[in-house]
Amino acid sequence: MQKFTVHQGLVAPMDRENVDTDAIIPKQFLKSIRKTGFGPNLFDAWRYLDAGFPGQDPASRKPNPDFVLNQSRYKGASVLLARKNFGCGSSREHAPWALDQYGFRAIIAPSYADIFFNNSFKNGLLPIVLPDAQVSQLFADALAFPGYQLTIDLERQVVIKPQGEELPFEVQPFRKFCLLGGLDDIGLTLQKADKIKAFEAERLATKPWLAHTHKA
Repeated sequence: MQKFTVHQGLVAPMDRENVDTDAIIPKQFLKSIRKTGFGPNLFDAWRYLDAGFPGQDPASRKPNPDFVLNQSRYKGASVLLARKNFGCGSSREHAPWALDQYGFRAIIAPSYADIFFNNSFKNGLLPIVLPDAQVSQLFADALAFPGYQLTIDLERQVVIKPQGEELPFEVQPFRKFCLLGGLDDIGLTLQKADKIKAFEAERLATKPWLAHTHKA
């Protein structure tokens, strides 16, 4: 998992409430058993005018020119600005995968659905909660100033606006530790690899019969 320390990026404002996970990555794309390749189908039903299905060449699609991510001023955005209850709906982990694989490193919104919020941290995506008034001001700024960027300092837990104003945010210490270190669940386990090996060696030394398997 990619570490998150300090990130500066272009902001894309998605002015919709209650964006659910089926909108983030529609159900037909969940058939894949891989954890990669979901970025081209992020917000598929909103992003394209034609119906999407797995295996399509994105270059053959018909982009919706009115959708925010298709507008040239937001090309390459890595910070998504959203409204309340972002990520509601089903609990698919594909939603943070798609956002991450599109290129987003962080989301800023007043609130999130709980499961999406938890899944985001586990996949290296930082969901930041800010008050409604601050989020609304960020929307106004992003719309008013082309190329609007924010800097996110996870260690200090602040969003830094272009003129230097800092907006503090809360993050649970363990989640912060994992993001700063780029540690997902597997990475956390591997940090204890020496202790696991020592335990297995001791167990086999005292119970050698556990090394044998029984044939049917």
